[in-house]
Amino acid sequence: MKAIRRFTVRPVLPDPLQPLSDLARNLRWSWHTETRELFQAVDPEGRHAADSDPVRLLGAVSAGRLAELALDQRFLHRLTEASAALREYLNGPRWYQEQVARGAELPAAVAYFSPEFGVTAALPQYSGGLGVLAGDHLKAASDLGVPLVGVGLLYRRGYFRQSLSRDGWQQEHYPLLDPNELPLTLVREADGTPSRVVLALPGGRSLHACIWQAQVGRVPLLLLDSDVEENAPGEREVTDRLYGGGSEHRLLQEMLLGIGGVRAVRTYCRLTGHAAPEVFHTNEGHAGFLGLERIRELSGTGLDFDSSVEAVRAGTVFTTHTPVPAGIDRFDRELIARHFGDDGELPGVGVERILQLGMETYPGGEPTLFNMAVMGLRLAQRANGVSTLHGAVSRQMFAGLWPGFDAAEVPITSVTNGVHAPTWVAPEIFGLRARYGGTPGRWDAAAGIPDREIWDLRRTLREQLVTEVRTRLAASWRTRGAEPAELGWIDGVLDPDVLTIGFARRVPSYKRLTLMLRDRDRLTELLLHPTRPIQIVVAGKAHPADDSGKRLVRELVRFSDDPRVRHRIVFLPDYGMAMAQKLYPGCDVWLNNPLRPLEACGTSGMKAALNGCLNLSVLDGWWDEWFEPDFGWAIPTADGSAIDEDRRDELEANALYELIEERVAPRFYDRGDDGLPERWVEMVRRTVGTLGPKVLAGRMVREYVERLYAPAALSHRSLDAATARELADWKARARAAWPRVAVDHVEAVAPSGIGGSAELGAMLALRVRIALGALEPDDVEVQAVAGRVDSADSISDAQFFPLKPTGGQDLEGRWLYEGPLALDRTGPYGYTVRVLPAHPLLATSAELGLVALPTEATGDGAGLLMR
Repeated sequence: MKAIRRFTVRPVLPDPLQPLSDLARNLRWSWHTETRELFQAVDPEGRHAADSDPVRLLGAVSAGRLAELALDQRFLHRLTEASAALREYLNGPRWYQEQVARGAELPAAVAYFSPEFGVTAALPQYSGGLGVLAGDHLKAASDLGVPLVGVGLLYRRGYFRQSLSRDGWQQEHYPLLDPNELPLTLVREADGTPSRVVLALPGGRSLHACIWQAQVGRVPLLLLDSDVEENAPGEREVTDRLYGGGSEHRLLQEMLLGIGGVRAVRTYCRLTGHAAPEVFHTNEGHAGFLGLERIRELSGTGLDFDSSVEAVRAGTVFTTHTPVPAGIDRFDRELIARHFGDDGELPGVGVERILQLGMETYPGGEPTLFNMAVMGLRLAQRANGVSTLHGAVSRQMFAGLWPGFDAAEVPITSVTNGVHAPTWVAPEIFGLRARYGGTPGRWDAAAGIPDREIWDLRRTLREQLVTEVRTRLAASWRTRGAEPAELGWIDGVLDPDVLTIGFARRVPSYKRLTLMLRDRDRLTELLLHPTRPIQIVVAGKAHPADDSGKRLVRELVRFSDDPRVRHRIVFLPDYGMAMAQKLYPGCDVWLNNPLRPLEACGTSGMKAALNGCLNLSVLDGWWDEWFEPDFGWAIPTADGSAIDEDRRDELEANALYELIEERVAPRFYDRGDDGLPERWVEMVRRTVGTLGPKVLAGRMVREYVERLYAPAALSHRSLDAATARELADWKARARAAWPRVAVDHVEAVAPSGIGGSAELGAMLALRVRIALGALEPDDVEVQAVAGRVDSADSISDAQFFPLKPTGGQDLEGRWLYEGPLALDRTGPYGYTVRVLPAHPLLATSAELGLVALPTEATGDGAGLLMR
């Protein structure tokens, strides 16, 4: 019989065990080994499967067992120590507080918005790398003491669970999640009623949401949930699943995340006394509507729209994660118009003003579409990509928003992602490092670990992976309809002494899940090599709507089903955090072969590296930035060649096979007299000790604090209402006047004259006449731009030399600017002059996207040949 109503009966813990509740409700247990071990001791035989979730575990353990633990003095001592450690962690000063004590001007709080958060498998609110990165960001912020507030949505059906049909086709399942059975607490008003945020919808309808709180160490994570009684059935389903539904469904999710998220933060701060955020960080464009809600807030204080935009921009950071336009959410302008204005959100604000923030009004853009990333960039004074290469790709991709500027000057910087070591590093590796002096801040201890201990641990971890794979593979085959009698072969799947390669990620086409299958005979030879075999563990999910991705999964599965190779290559369904934490430590090599440069960062290889797994990857994302032969191998690519995609795949697959056959496998199997592969072990040591510190989320969050959050907070503080109005007025004046700004004449004077060449070390004196129209010299910056030139006279590796006004205007209203230009490089050399807007509150001179350059007829020519 089926129950007509479901609810959760919570356990009543004996008084001595009350601290268990606090430990279970703080997700620090997900990365704190001692706390996890404490909960394992509650149920040492693992009789109550709780998916490693202490909240569910405590709800399943019998009252008798709890009574027994309440009298267990050894357990109570461990509980007291764990509880005291948590209190010290939550309340003691950490890196951030130390910086403030030393006089650093840092934000009182930062609000961090993301559409997904991968904190733990027990809270399945993520689909892939974006969410896991967001979870690692919160954890590292907690460890560093950064006063962050996370904001997301609570998806009642999460992302999907993946299984396989008998023929290998991906199947999706959406189990219903009960928030009362998750490590969450409902945010309530002082009178005990649940707090609510409300959004206005067209036609007089409303979208209500309650707020659930997960505690991620020191960081509160607020998750909005539309499944509340006040909503009509359609509105209740807004937060049903991650990345589900059509355009309007996605728009409502993103409105709730951005607009409702700001309102949730205000509610939380009001109820708890938490400092109000001075900086708002938008992790991808999905949360971009938070800027509109903050504009609405400021408009209520009397600021006009343009002044409010300036105030909002000052304290906003935008992070883009996609290297392709297709990865950005875009909505039809009519859909946006219907949901804003007097019949929806932001009444009193003209819909056209809202539309202008997101429309693709630049060459190559689609003017009928509202682009969430474009809005994010226009409403953020600071923006970044997630690796050095991705920053360059992003500057090129969004260059249309800054016409007249070379892509290199587009104001999008980069902060390379990092990963949270306590979450992803196997406890055995931490234990080995600790025995040789390693601490959370010291990774160089790997240098002192004997080769034998490193190699023996690598084999132990590989053996654990083999056991895990066999268990998961058997479960998968049973789901596919196999009988137990058919599965005896699984006991021989994988070998703990064979070189093990891992490949696990989402399955969009650019990640090329099946590149390894390009030449199946050659792959089979590698798998079955008589003396240097390899084995491959593959996992990954295709988006439910991506049939091409599902076909890739089926192709890989069918190959791995072949009895000739199924003991050497496996596909594991339902890839997620729990599986990943087993995969990374157990693999020897982590494979990544995307189409370069379409991998924004690729953090899975970072997690593998922290476990001593060597990377075998295309030079894309973070690997392009930090690759060294000590850490692994770079797969040659043909991305700069004018060849079709099929030919490119063929070339790069052949390069992959050759690397494995000629370099990777020989190094793994090349053993000394003591049976150890010395060169391989040294690569493991260098990967952990030298590469390890670079890929840490702590390094990443410190960069965000120092390079983005702190400057944003200072900008926010400097823009009070009067200053915001002044800046908005100045920008309007500069834009109106700019069509009349021009470089009228340029001349260069050298002591010995100047022809077509000059000598290294010479100094040119530049004299430039500038028309400023209605602007004054204080409103602009005049620069000489110089560097090497190509055959088309394009300047590269540019240097910038300021020119200063001398005297007043001439009779024609032009201003004279002068300055020196040092000729400090040899070879073809050239220069030009440009005028830029200048104001002390601009983050960069490119902020307005305005620049005035000479016409071809201006001046005396600019090409020089240096010698």
